[in-house]
Amino acid sequence: MSDSTVFFGPVSAEEINRTQIPPGQMSSHLGIELVETGNDYMVARMPVDHRTIQRIGILNGGASLALAETLGSIAASYCVDRDLYYIVGQEINANHIRPVRSGFVYATATPIHLGRTSQVWNITIRNEEGKLTCISRFTVAVLKKEL
Repeated sequence: MSDSTVFFGPVSAEEINRTQIPPGQMSSHLGIELVETGNDYMVARMPVDHRTIQRIGILNGGASLALAETLGSIAASYCVDRDLYYIVGQEINANHIRPVRSGFVYATATPIHLGRTSQVWNITIRNEEGKLTCISRFTVAVLKKEL
């Protein structure tokens, strides 16, 4: 197994939860938390509860997109030197495959393209049984900070 990673510097779920999902932001209101990082992926989970369901009692598609964009943004930001660059979302799409009524959903973000000025991420969301519930593609721009 290779030790190479797409991420810039060491990355841990604990550090990300502490620094990237602060209280008061949407991701914390929705209960999103990072649960795993690997050499070329990140995994986050989100509860399916009163905060994330729609009127008919299933996971709201907008909540799935919020999970996908949150995880994709965090993953993308760790693929650049964050002292010199920042990322902003440009486009996100999703296909909702299967409804979820309770428990947690787990999103996995993997890079499709890591370029100098843009990145494209694939985000799959699965229920607790591992069944695909949503698939999303997320594109970000990589922008240079003005120092």
